[in-house]
Amino acid sequence: MALFFDRAWYDERLGERGLSRAVLAAVAHMDEASLDLAFKDQRELSWSEITAFAELLGVTPPEAALRAGVRPPPDPADARDRRIAMLEARVAALEARLARLEG
Repeated sequence: MALFFDRAWYDERLGERGLSRAVLAAVAHMDEASLDLAFKDQRELSWSEITAFAELLGVTPPEAALRAGVRPPPDPADARDRRIAMLEARVAALEARLARLEG
């Protein structure tokens, strides 16, 4: 479940653009009842719904996620970089062991 959904922030962004919650639901392929549950912190939002909200509101997906109380998924580049660093450290340790055995 979301930690908290900032209804006021979403309503303000919608108002600035002259849009309604119905439009927000439609762009995310949700029905209005599902959106209402999300606004009440009774329905978890998917990342695709969050990115649709962000695009409509002209904000970044992490900002839309933060305001919806949703944790953004980890950045795949960060995960990849951590995995590469871990593998490089393992290779270095193996090379050091091999050098001790050979020396």
